[in-house]
Amino acid sequence: MIWNTLDGQPTRIIAHRGASGYLPEHALAAYDLGVQIGADVIEPDLVMTRDHQLLVRHDAGLDRSTDIATHVPFANRKRVGLDGHIDWWTSDFARAELRVLRPRQPFATRAQTFPESVILDFQETLQWFLMARESRPFALYPELKHPEWFAEQRLDVVSQCVRDLQAVGLQGRASPVWIQCFKLAPLRLMREQTDNPVFALFDSAQIGDAAWLTDTLHRHPYLDGVALPKSAWFGHAGASLVDVAHAAGRQAHAWTIRDDQVGAGFASSAAELERLFALGVDAIFCDFPDTALVARQRFGATPDKPSRSP
Repeated sequence: MIWNTLDGQPTRIIAHRGASGYLPEHALAAYDLGVQIGADVIEPDLVMTRDHQLLVRHDAGLDRSTDIATHVPFANRKRVGLDGHIDWWTSDFARAELRVLRPRQPFATRAQTFPESVILDFQETLQWFLMARESRPFALYPELKHPEWFAEQRLDVVSQCVRDLQAVGLQGRASPVWIQCFKLAPLRLMREQTDNPVFALFDSAQIGDAAWLTDTLHRHPYLDGVALPKSAWFGHAGASLVDVAHAAGRQAHAWTIRDDQVGAGFASSAAELERLFALGVDAIFCDFPDTALVARQRFGATPDKPSRSP
């Protein structure tokens, strides 16, 4: 079967923050499980510590996804920070201080018991990645989080990411490490300094019609593709957005499919996935990658595929 993706291959399944539907996001066990399940891509998020180390966390604040609130010595380190929120900010801690923290499951409806783990940094994650790829090739898709805010703290997310990639020889066009960000300037710098594949994330408020995407890709030729929320692909312009991306030789990625948070108008996450497969979306962020892999196998084996039209 030839898929509607840019390269005609099956849509890639991204283990979003690892297999985060089952284990705490960005825990080593969540990454291992994503690989064991068979995900094509593992997705870390990168924030920064006071001593210029990239920490693998989704948030610049530590309260949501770690046990920092239980550590009495850190009680007085909570303060107002990003977007006026009160939290413990990674930029206020040295990397060594954070080794005592443990990941926790931030979604109350998901399992709260899991193997004890530590908070990873990017260098450790890259070493894990190199070892894990010896048994089965897969890609790593780190997101640079809040680069402008960290720059205000005199912390350069891009420069450290470049150094970390170069230290292990994972820079270049053929690198299995792809970079994503909601900000375009850091992606341009990453492309100039490493030539790694780069993808622009956009939220719903930023997204327009096919003309918007055509203009965006024309003005930012260094982009290898875009990653849009699933609602953008499910809308009336979804098929034309995929067509625009593919006509420009760029990939189209979708975020995020969650078995326990099914989108409006769909009976299940499998139905959401089937729609994205039919559109030809090139990669899909999934909290439960096993569900996505089963759905992909079923879709690929179905003689009569669903229509691409909404």
